[in-house]
Amino acid sequence: MSDLLERLRGRGWRMTAQRRVVAEVLDGDHVHLTADEVHARAVAKLPEISRATVYNTLGELVTLGEVLEVATDKRAKRYDPNAHRPHHHLVCAQCGAIRDVHPTGNPMADLPDSERFGFTVSDVEVTYRGVCPNCAAA
Repeated sequence: MSDLLERLRGRGWRMTAQRRVVAEVLDGDHVHLTADEVHARAVAKLPEISRATVYNTLGELVTLGEVLEVATDKRAKRYDPNAHRPHHHLVCAQCGAIRDVHPTGNPMADLPDSERFGFTVSDVEVTYRGVCPNCAAA
């Protein structure tokens, strides 16, 4: 399970009712919700929360580095609370489901110096694509 709520409390982030609900909706493993999905789940917990508040809170969480904004295809951006543990994504090409994966090895080391073209590489994003079991069974 992600530790988003604990991380935010540890930062002294002002935990209003609206912010708390957004963080609760995002907290967990393999959570990759769109802003609209976050809003729908937040409304179920706190009916008066506005869409603008959800979008603003997501923007703050991304700026703080506590949530990753994930764009794996031309679909809506998704928000990943697993911001502090290096991982890659496994994406279903049919339904868009996303899972966090933690392969062994060092992807930074996999790029030989001859292919870096003078770049100082600071980050790697790997996305594996395939078909999830639910779509494969359909």
